[in-house]
Amino acid sequence: MQTPVPDYLEEVRETCAHEGDDGEVASYIPELADADPSLFGVALCTIDGTVYASGDAEHRFTIQSISKPFAYALALADRGLDTVLEHVGVEPSGDAFNEISLEQSGRPRNPMINIGAITTHALVGDADSTPAERTRRIREGLSAFAGRELEVDDAVRRSELDTASRNMALAYLVHAQGKLEGEPHDAVEGYIEQCSLLVDVRDLAVMAMTLASGGRNPVTEEQVVPAWVCRQVLAVMATCGMYDAAGDWMSTVGIPAKSGVAGGVLGALPGQVGIGAFSPKLDKYGNSVRAVRTCERLSRDMGLHLMQAPEVASHVLYGVVEPDDDGDGVREVQLQGTMHFAAAEVALRELERVPDDGAPVVVDLSRVASTNDVGRRMLREGIRRLQRDGHDVRVSDPDRLLDSRDRAEVATDALPADEEGTADTATERVDTERPEEEGRATEQAQDRASD
Repeated sequence: MQTPVPDYLEEVRETCAHEGDDGEVASYIPELADADPSLFGVALCTIDGTVYASGDAEHRFTIQSISKPFAYALALADRGLDTVLEHVGVEPSGDAFNEISLEQSGRPRNPMINIGAITTHALVGDADSTPAERTRRIREGLSAFAGRELEVDDAVRRSELDTASRNMALAYLVHAQGKLEGEPHDAVEGYIEQCSLLVDVRDLAVMAMTLASGGRNPVTEEQVVPAWVCRQVLAVMATCGMYDAAGDWMSTVGIPAKSGVAGGVLGALPGQVGIGAFSPKLDKYGNSVRAVRTCERLSRDMGLHLMQAPEVASHVLYGVVEPDDDGDGVREVQLQGTMHFAAAEVALRELERVPDDGAPVVVDLSRVASTNDVGRRMLREGIRRLQRDGHDVRVSDPDRLLDSRDRAEVATDALPADEEGTADTATERVDTERPEEEGRATEQAQDRASD
């Protein structure tokens, strides 16, 4: 059996190609004006690094403004959120990508428009980095996101430098406001080289999935940036990534995204998929007509809208086996699925119902696929409180989910300490039951395999 995903992707591409031929290629950059308007490629990257592609998937084009969220990610990782926010805001501008869009303080409104992206470029690397070091850091950083070494299209770079008067004016304006570090011409030249890196739709899909999986490249398994950086970047992409069409995009497509005037569009849906699409003809907002159609279709067909909530929390309880149901005198609370706050809260309410009848309690996590930091801490605290109340609590945790740590950083403890200890003590008590419970979990797994 062959997976139908490639066939579906090809059908989507063909349909979107024949829904009209409107739009124009970017003409204000001479090299981009010569692009073949018939080119059209699309790719998807999954959480495990599988890449599906259709059409002109190997055709390389310059990344242009799609580089902006990745340069922003590097600046956040290198300089920290507070420093970056001193120089660049996070508010949607409602303006075109090349407009003068400043707050009263002189700070660019966000890093996705040119005036903010040039300012962000100057924040990558250490504060004392030279222009060459900063450019190298960006090239290496974006290559890490893509999972391969990216090259510069020198012809496009030179073409953009020849027509850089507006960007240069924007840089000098921000510099005069005290928000641009270094010299304006260095920032603009570096920014143009950043935009001239060559990618294809496969690269965009992998780069998007790296953002969508907390900074871990699913192909190389390299942790490119911390997870908190990706959360910040995706939030800004959701509100500002598609320029003055961002509101319409978010309400209809619902995927954090970024476009570029060469015709590329990148979409990153957290924890699910990375999307890369390319076709040179642009709409009035500077977004690829066919790429936008493709993302609209994928979102609609596959339920990818960010605000479409998955039904997981209400189904976290697999079942409760009462002491007399199977004659072993043990009450089993069987959990399943993904354990985040909402799911763990449902589980805690079930543990709260455990009667004080002296029966041992088994919390069965063998069907739980994963747990984030908050879900883990909530479960551990629930177990601790059952033990504190005098229950004999055992845990079936074959994958040691209660012991693992997420890559994601959490700003505060999910649960407070009390006079008898902290949530961490639950792990110690659970561990004393581990040998017995591991044997029980193995038997359960064998039973399920034989079903």
